[in-house]
Amino acid sequence: MDEREERKADALRRLELSERAADLEASRAQVLIDQFIRDAAAAGIAPVPLRATTFDGHEVRTDKHGWYLRRNRSIAIDVDGGYHVLTVPGGLKARLRGIKLTPTRPSLQVGRGGRDGETGDLAEFLAWVLDGTTPQS
Repeated sequence: MDEREERKADALRRLELSERAADLEASRAQVLIDQFIRDAAAAGIAPVPLRATTFDGHEVRTDKHGWYLRRNRSIAIDVDGGYHVLTVPGGLKARLRGIKLTPTRPSLQVGRGGRDGETGDLAEFLAWVLDGTTPQS
């Protein structure tokens, strides 16, 4: 195997290890999310219709109900345990008809790479919703 093929094989191994780590993190995050849904139901915290924001700044309806995790309503958990980033592409059709959300792989770190005050542990964000410190309306 020449040097170029070795570098390619190394890159593929790193990618595979990274994907495994992300999958493990997602499964841990999903455990927290599932517990949050049970706790929210027990506390009587009703889900609300989720809305998304298009890249050009328009707010659109979605097909999901759930709880916002961030004050700017850019991340939410739906009633089925889906994790959603609520910044989406869209145009006139999306504004008129709404959009269908597809869950993304959850992370234990909300807003990874974002500004201070917008990032943190998933467990903390979920606790804030349960404590009523994240707006739901």
